Amino acid sequence: MKIALAQLNYHIGNFDANKAKILKAIDEAKKLGAELVVFAELAVCGYPPRDFLEFDEFIDMCEQSIREIAASCTDIAAIIGAPSRNSDAKGKDLFNSAYFLEAGKVQQVVHKALLPTYDVFDEYRYFEPARNFSCVDYKGLKIALTICEDLWNINDNPLYVSSPMDILVLEDPELMINIAASPFSYKHDDDRVKVLSDNCRKYGLPMLYVNQVGAQTELIFDGGSFVFDKDGEMLDQLPYFEEDIRMFHFDGSVISGLSPVPYVPLPDIEQIHKGLLLGIKDYFTKSGFTKAVLGLSGGIDSAVVCALAAEALGAANVTAVLMPSRFSTDHSIQDALDLVNNLGCQHHIVPIQEAVAAFEHMLEPAFAGLPFNIAEENIQARARGLIVMAFSNKFGYILLNTSNKSECAVGYGTLYGDMCGAIAVIGDVYKTQVYELANYINREKEVIPLNSIVKPPSAELRPDQRDSDSLPDYDVLDRLLFEYVEQRKSSRQLIAEGFEETMVKRVIKLVNSAEFKRYQTPPILRVSPKAFGMGRRMPIVGKYLS
Repeated sequence: MKIALAQLNYHIGNFDANKAKILKAIDEAKKLGAELVVFAELAVCGYPPRDFLEFDEFIDMCEQSIREIAASCTDIAAIIGAPSRNSDAKGKDLFNSAYFLEAGKVQQVVHKALLPTYDVFDEYRYFEPARNFSCVDYKGLKIALTICEDLWNINDNPLYVSSPMDILVLEDPELMINIAASPFSYKHDDDRVKVLSDNCRKYGLPMLYVNQVGAQTELIFDGGSFVFDKDGEMLDQLPYFEEDIRMFHFDGSVISGLSPVPYVPLPDIEQIHKGLLLGIKDYFTKSGFTKAVLGLSGGIDSAVVCALAAEALGAANVTAVLMPSRFSTDHSIQDALDLVNNLGCQHHIVPIQEAVAAFEHMLEPAFAGLPFNIAEENIQARARGLIVMAFSNKFGYILLNTSNKSECAVGYGTLYGDMCGAIAVIGDVYKTQVYELANYINREKEVIPLNSIVKPPSAELRPDQRDSDSLPDYDVLDRLLFEYVEQRKSSRQLIAEGFEETMVKRVIKLVNSAEFKRYQTPPILRVSPKAFGMGRRMPIVGKYLS
């Protein structure tokens, strides 16, 4: 049997666009000679639809799309993800389902059993888990059809008490097909390959796996759909971060014409780069925006964000605003100008001293006799936030936030100042990774000025300020933050591993005390296993670890 995998980029709630894309892929699969085409989890409505699922009209539109897609499946069958209604009054009102379409109608509906509720997932909020399982029979081929998480209960610490495949394998299927919406992180690809490969070895079956691609606000989906043989050897892989349709010939118990190929993961920094570009592009495309604005300081963070935006959107669609203060150095201004010249993006220079002086004059009666401190520093940052938001309002630009993960973690930023924006581009990229990213962007030629990379980082809000005045060196800080945030290690564990006790307690207190800031920041493009935002839910007023 000839089976095509359709790795596509969907748009949540955009039924017409999703349906058109699916119908086009079905037509392409027909031209390739495919007898079955497979689409991703919740492809019809996009993943994750979240509380859209609570609207009856939304589900009606899903069902209408399924009927129209089924009508096109007259000389080809399709497997496609969409929500379905639960006819039983008990339990949740919906299932997360895979529809098998053939002969112009829905022939079978398979429901997802294992509903993740960890990290960025919240599926049990909406869906009822499947409790009955049966294979799909098509032209004499018996398919064990599962949905994403259904295959992930195979490691040493299973989250669920049972696995759908343990039941489906009793029907003697010949092939596993798994449809997924598996979010990207730069470490997840290795886990994904191992889990899928382990399933093939455990059940002695080959597998076709299709993942969606594209970004949905902060979540990025990297595609990378796979084909494995029954021994868990990878036979083929669709590209990362791109749409693709590819056909495979399943003959008996093997996928013919393919030999095992080595799995060669992309380097982490290349994955992060590709993921951020896709995240920026889809945020703008799917929101109907075209032009971005950001504050450009001459430092490494804003330089990297500006370069990424120019690559994702086109330099002509990016406006950089230079906002020097009395504490800005001449080389910072020049570094920023060198960058915009290298990129060819638009720029404006708007000095902030006049606005800052006006605020200081207004506050002088209340602040009389008090020394310069963080209040005056933050006035500068908020003046800059006001200016870039003025550009956003006047011209319809979307403001890009340029804070990195290290700063977000310890609260080293000003609410309603440098922490404002519509999307945080590098909020899940540690400072040390930002340097790696800058060097990767410069891999072929100097895009980001060398001086922006080598100079000591500074907010330039007071004379001779350095980030190191307030924070540990980023090499040490980022290692500590990774162990605390991503690995969830306690202060005792961190101290036992060799981190200095006073620093550990100080940094953890900073992280937990800054939760109220992160609660008010823009959505962050997720590239790590544990990003700030929807995947890390901490109480603001909690005492533990503070």
